[in-house]
Amino acid sequence: MSRAATAPRRYKGFDETHQVLIEAAVRLIAERGVDALSLSALARAAAVNRTTVYYHFKDRDALVAAVKSWSSEQILQAFRHDLPQQQRLEHVTRFVLANPEIMGLWIEDFISPGGIHTVYRHWDELVAGIRAHFGRISPGEEVDAEVYCVQLLTSAFIGPRVFRNRVNGTVGDEDIVRRFCAEQQRVLRRDGLLTLDG
Repeated sequence: MSRAATAPRRYKGFDETHQVLIEAAVRLIAERGVDALSLSALARAAAVNRTTVYYHFKDRDALVAAVKSWSSEQILQAFRHDLPQQQRLEHVTRFVLANPEIMGLWIEDFISPGGIHTVYRHWDELVAGIRAHFGRISPGEEVDAEVYCVQLLTSAFIGPRVFRNRVNGTVGDEDIVRRFCAEQQRVLRRDGLLTLDG
């Protein structure tokens, strides 16, 4: 049987319905945690029949994978080069703070065994850029570009939650965003990765 014959037929509103279902799944996870997510619960939350949900996701694992993919896309928006650095840093920090359950799923994938490219597709260019940058500004100093990149990513994706949950739970989200962005920019400037006008 050909691939075309086995693939589900897409109807006109497929993409719109798919997005509605993903957004409903994200809300369910935020409200009740990932363990409460099921195809039946999603159908109720999105006010659609279960057949529609099964048309989009063959099982719960496919639904969770789609939510993880959605979260990756949200995070990767921060790496658009057409946005100012400040806006990109703010985007990641706000997303991390606003979506703790989703970030938990994403971080679980991030730290699990396997290639990093499945959760962060820009890894090679990030490492190459860091390696080239430090090769130019510190020719005699060996900088471990892979470790440096891991530190950059983990501080951006995990740091705001650690700060809120373990360091200072009384600070509002916007204050955390402001403080994290300021410190991230200071570190990037220190290392010559960000100009003063950022």
